Amino acid sequence: MKKLNIAVLGATGAVGQEMLKVLAEYDLPIEKLLPLGSARSAGRKILFKGKEVEIQEATDGCFKGMDFVLGAVEGDMSKRFAPAIKASGAVYIDNSSAFRLDPEVPLVVPEVNGADAFENKGIIANPNCCTIIALMAVAGIEKLSRIEKMVVCTYQAVSGAGQAGIAELESQMKALAAGEKPEIKTFATQIALNVIPFIDAPYGNDYSKEEMKMQNEGRKILHDPDLKVNCTCVRVPVMRSHSIAVTLRTAEKVDIESAKKAIASFPGVRLIEDYEGRCYPTPIDTTDQDLVWVGRIRQDLTDENGITLWCCGDQIRKGAASNAVQILRLLAEKD
Repeated sequence: MKKLNIAVLGATGAVGQEMLKVLAEYDLPIEKLLPLGSARSAGRKILFKGKEVEIQEATDGCFKGMDFVLGAVEGDMSKRFAPAIKASGAVYIDNSSAFRLDPEVPLVVPEVNGADAFENKGIIANPNCCTIIALMAVAGIEKLSRIEKMVVCTYQAVSGAGQAGIAELESQMKALAAGEKPEIKTFATQIALNVIPFIDAPYGNDYSKEEMKMQNEGRKILHDPDLKVNCTCVRVPVMRSHSIAVTLRTAEKVDIESAKKAIASFPGVRLIEDYEGRCYPTPIDTTDQDLVWVGRIRQDLTDENGITLWCCGDQIRKGAASNAVQILRLLAEKD
């Protein structure tokens, strides 16, 4: 692999920082690392592989000479800089929702549809974190028989709402422990000792945008426009790593043992049958690593072609930063 020039757009945010961490862990041959942020962040220094690197202000002209740009900014900023990144000749791997459903932009989970990355026209989109985690869990089964539909419930950590989500849960727990009234800023209601069954803005059909991502993005990644997904997204008082319950229906019956073998052999997935005396993973188990853990695989009692499972994954790593870096590595290794 040749030495690479890599920029991280939004390097000071939670996902941007995690991208830098993963780049260092994966030990890619980096010639130049360019962390980019706002004018307010410019001049600050960060450590990368033990060396100080200065954050620069993101401008249209700063992408010249880059091979790859990892995007960790909101959709509006992603659209703002995408033309300049493309014009520079770099490949833009974007973690926002800006380009996910654009028919000209591949939406990629490397283990599931990595070949799509090579069809890019300068931009590749990272899927939603829950879409990545759920599809990693079921992709082995999909190789045995087409998945016709999924009923999904996500249990999403507060870090999915950024640093503000983490701070809110911490402050509310402290307030409750002190017998004080918790302050509510980030979430619609108290999250400490509670769950909130609505994430993101309304979609217009009594579902939220977050809930519709699972179907819309799943169809694109699996190349199956007829895939049906019914999803409920729940915010839970967990700091990090999302958990997802999935009940799927396959076109042909897949027995449970075959399903377990398929899951266990799928790259990037860990089958849990007996881990510390239990048959399931928890968010804490999967935090700060890249594997999606899958357990509680069982026959659906309402459909003979149905399978139910439980999975957990770190939404900041495999659900965002690591998936983007894995796309970058896939392209770089091919070159």
